[in-house]
Amino acid sequence: MSDRRIHDTNQDDTVVDDRIPEGLPEALPPGEHILWQGRPTAFGMAARPMHGGFVVLWFAVLAAWTILPAALDGPVLAGLKASWPTFAACAAALVVVGGLGWLASWTTTYTITNRRVVMRIGIAIPVTFNLPLAQVEDAALHSFADGTGDLPLRLSAGTRVAYLHLWPHARPWRVTEPQPMLRSVPDAAAVAVILGRAIVAARAPEEESALPILVARPQAASRQPRLVAVGAR
Repeated sequence: MSDRRIHDTNQDDTVVDDRIPEGLPEALPPGEHILWQGRPTAFGMAARPMHGGFVVLWFAVLAAWTILPAALDGPVLAGLKASWPTFAACAAALVVVGGLGWLASWTTTYTITNRRVVMRIGIAIPVTFNLPLAQVEDAALHSFADGTGDLPLRLSAGTRVAYLHLWPHARPWRVTEPQPMLRSVPDAAAVAVILGRAIVAARAPEEESALPILVARPQAASRQPRLVAVGAR
């Protein structure tokens, strides 16, 4: 629960509300306001960074390895009975993966303001990353069929954040140049537009007039576009 404080600033009963918004380490300074706030979906965190799909595939291969020899030597039912420990182990593994995905979602809050991106993350030890928009070179959107998406942020040179400190909220395989990433964001296309406009507005005055653009890059001719780059003209 966030710390919410209200105090009087003078004698004429004028009340100033300096409540700390949920997911932020402190009250916002004057001139800064929240544009969007949310958290990743539990299913998305379990399926992708926790590799829930790989877990299912792995145990499916193990089950087939057990069932096929037994089915060849006798009835299929015998093969299924022989593989029940594998199915039980798969169920237990999915419970663990699902639990981790739920915890990662429940303990995470992403906030976009007109000045920065704030990532409050961490299951055991909560930490907060403040990423000024002025230090964000650009962002991208990797969208999924369910409407969620990942939004990695490419930081300017000299701005470094440890990959292990960010994980699982980091773009995969970018270990030497870590990119913070908003994972499995609901309604990701709309959030990408908000983020893109905020990045452009935070740049130098001569660039502020440039409109943010979303450039679709299809993975293949027969598939829907999945990668969207956010930048300025």
